Amino acid sequence: MSTYTEQPAPPRRATTFWPDVGASLVVFLVALPLCVGVAVASGVPAELGIVTGVVGGLVVGLLPGSTMQVSGPAAGLTVLVADTVAAHGLAALGLIVLGAGLLQVAMGVLRLGRWFRAISPAVVQGMLAGIGLVLVLGQLYPFAGQDQPATTGEKIAGLPGLLLTAVTTPVGLSGVAIGVLTLVVTGLWKRTPLRAVPGMLVGAVVASAVALLLPLPRISVGSLGDVVSAVDLSLFDAGVLGAMLTFALVASAESLFSAAAVDRMHDGPRTRYDTELVAQGVGNTVCGLLGALPMTAVIVRSSANVDAGARTRLSRVLHGAWLLLFVVLLPGVLAYVPLAVLAALLVQAGWKLLSPGRVLALARTDRAEAAVLVLTAGLIVLTDLLTGTLAGLLAAVVKTAWDVSRLSVTVTRHGEDHHHVAVRGNATFLRLPELLETLEALPDGRRVRVDLSGVRHLDQACGQAIDQWAAQRQGVELIHPAAVD
Repeated sequence: MSTYTEQPAPPRRATTFWPDVGASLVVFLVALPLCVGVAVASGVPAELGIVTGVVGGLVVGLLPGSTMQVSGPAAGLTVLVADTVAAHGLAALGLIVLGAGLLQVAMGVLRLGRWFRAISPAVVQGMLAGIGLVLVLGQLYPFAGQDQPATTGEKIAGLPGLLLTAVTTPVGLSGVAIGVLTLVVTGLWKRTPLRAVPGMLVGAVVASAVALLLPLPRISVGSLGDVVSAVDLSLFDAGVLGAMLTFALVASAESLFSAAAVDRMHDGPRTRYDTELVAQGVGNTVCGLLGALPMTAVIVRSSANVDAGARTRLSRVLHGAWLLLFVVLLPGVLAYVPLAVLAALLVQAGWKLLSPGRVLALARTDRAEAAVLVLTAGLIVLTDLLTGTLAGLLAAVVKTAWDVSRLSVTVTRHGEDHHHVAVRGNATFLRLPELLETLEALPDGRRVRVDLSGVRHLDQACGQAIDQWAAQRQGVELIHPAAVD
């Protein structure tokens, strides 16, 4: 029997247009420095970040899936992009992003989007924490006017020299002062009555104004047409294929995790995960064709969109239009922004990804989950994003298997020469050492009854081990369960 639930009438266009226009301006002001900052931190021309932001607004913004979520270049992908460009060259980036986008479209069509919701939260937090830590380490160098080293090991090893440069050179002292000023103004602005204006924008404007007379490295932004390049299919190889898969999985996970968070911020339509995955794939396909940065849905811009009162997807489309107009009409304005200001904004973004408070809270409630988080984050820092994430997923699976392998082995003595062993729960290879240790500790020459009737699952490893143990002893009686999985 079907039931009919009356759906609320869609808001009238007249009541949503101006709120969406206002929200789009707020999102634009938040997105502009982040688009440029993510590109610079990724080691690619700043214009490529803006291209991705424009595509995120004008292309993905028009597609169904999520209403309030805003897409663009993400701080969480800077480490992956930088490593990929170092390994394969900037010319291969477009091909990799194109392949990742097509993979995302395929995953969405195959309805795999919902499965990203099943990934262990500890792995997700560990992935974000690892990315955040690497991002923070890298962005410390622009404060002192230095280029960040290529590897995490070099970033860590270079910290003593960086500190010396920061406190003994005019560029270092000026950069640190401007970076700290950016963070202080951004943080304090949230406490003012004018907090509807993005604090990140206010911090960037104030710090850039103060830095006008200081000798600091600054952003250089040219024409978008100078950086857009065609895809070179001849660069395809096994390494590029692996990078495509990594980009697709990481970008999809970040977008859909963001969707889950954004859905909790508003009362509008919920995200359709598979449809949103297709939309993200289309966006990355377009970015790949243009040779731009990869995109994801981003929580900072999305939350700004919701907080600013957006009603429909028009706000995110318009924010892409404002980005395009700005870079076409006023690109010279960005030349006044020091790299230290962008570094400060990205340090703030990296700290939010790291989220030490969440890590400590998880450690207090579930040490095993916290161990998975630390393992994932640590391996990302020590190796790379893909290795750390896959290791975290494997650790989460093993932990889950251990948790469900609840096995109780109880030995009861009846008289002088009879022992009764009751086995209950799930007998898997993970619990095999514990089971065999109990059985082998029973004295020889005694009758033993092993009651397996309470076993819900008996895997092959445990079954064979019990049979072999029984065959080597005299007087063993096995009571097998009637049926096991």
